Amino acid sequence: MIVFGSHSQEGNKTDADGLFGNKCSQNLWVYTADCMPIFFADKRTRNVAALHCGRKGLEKKIINNLVKVFDNFGTSRDDLLVAIGPAISKKHYLVDKITLKEFQRKAENKKIKFNLTKTDKDHCFSDSNHFKEQNLIQLDLKRSAYRQLLNENIPYTNIDISNLCTYKLKNEFNSWRKSKTNSRQWNLICS
Repeated sequence: MIVFGSHSQEGNKTDADGLFGNKCSQNLWVYTADCMPIFFADKRTRNVAALHCGRKGLEKKIINNLVKVFDNFGTSRDDLLVAIGPAISKKHYLVDKITLKEFQRKAENKKIKFNLTKTDKDHCFSDSNHFKEQNLIQLDLKRSAYRQLLNENIPYTNIDISNLCTYKLKNEFNSWRKSKTNSRQWNLICS
């Protein structure tokens, strides 16, 4: 669910996976462990948004839903800047074959093909997804989010992706998959 920043009340947590700043000078906070914080900013209107996005959010097309909100506020795709923050890396996010197949069915759009240069691919991702450990397969959430952003016609030059892994960097981030901690990172964007 995506809510407007003006609908959340000061001092109260709002249960939602996305916040949209619909007034000037709003601070939008989301907390994450291994899921991705994804920030959006319209450089023309100065509207901002923050998502808490993991496998389930990608399956539910939360990125698409948020872009529709920006559409309602007159945002041009060329003006939309996106940053994907630290999250669990492909190497450390292992799922079973059934989960992977279900994810691909729900989250991936097989009809759209991307013509990324080798430099773009090397900069962001490796194409192999065949590593197996104890019958588990790596799932690249950041790559899937990137593909969904491209599906929304957001220019790849407007998307920045952190290469920091919350699982690997245990002294800098909290990771549910690594330590089953209830601690989280707070992520913030201001308009």
